[in-house]
Amino acid sequence: MLRRILDVLQPYWQTLRSPSVHYSLGFLVAAGFLAGIFFWGGFNTALEATNTEKFCTGCHEMHDNVFKELKSTIHYSNRSGVRATCPDCHVPHDWTDKIARKMQASKEVWGKVFGTIDTRQEFLDHRLELAMHEWSRLKANDSLECRNCHDYDSMDLTRQGSRAAQIHQRWLGTGQRTCIDCHKGVAHSLPDMTGIPQG
Repeated sequence: MLRRILDVLQPYWQTLRSPSVHYSLGFLVAAGFLAGIFFWGGFNTALEATNTEKFCTGCHEMHDNVFKELKSTIHYSNRSGVRATCPDCHVPHDWTDKIARKMQASKEVWGKVFGTIDTRQEFLDHRLELAMHEWSRLKANDSLECRNCHDYDSMDLTRQGSRAAQIHQRWLGTGQRTCIDCHKGVAHSLPDMTGIPQG
C-alpha cells in the first residue's frame, strides 16, 4: 500500500526537485516573496475587518440582543468618552491569542448558518450556556481582555468606594481572583442564575 502511494507521488516529487526551465531562481524567490506579502496582507485585512463592532453587530442576533444591552452600560457611553467595542472585550489583542479566539468563534458562524439562535426566545434559552462559555474563557485567561484597559497596578484605590477598594486589594492584589469572578454583569444583562453557585 505504501509503495503504491509512493509511486503515485513520485512524478510530483520529481517536478518539485527539478530546476525551472523557464524562470530563474531569483524570479521564483521574488515571486514567492511577493505572493507571501499579498497573502499576508489579505489575511490581515480580512482579520481586521472581522474585528470591528460593525461586523460583530451585523447579524440581528447580536444587534437585537447583546448589543442593545451594551448601549445602556458605562462601557458604551460615559463621561470620559472612552468606549469599549465588542472586540475590546471578546478578542485578545496579541496576534496569536487573537487567531486562537477567531478559530474558537468560528462555531458562531456555524450557529448563524444553521439558525441555532434566530429569535429572542432562542437567545434567552441559550443565554446561560453562552455566558458560561465566555466566563470560563475569561477566567482561564485571567480576564486578559479586561486587563487590556484595567490594570490593578494603575488603580488608585483611594478614589474607589471603600468596599470596592477593599475587595480589589484583597482579591486582585493577591491574584486569588480575576475580574470576571465579580464583574459578570458589567456589560450585558445576567442570564437567569437560579441554582448556579456564585463566586
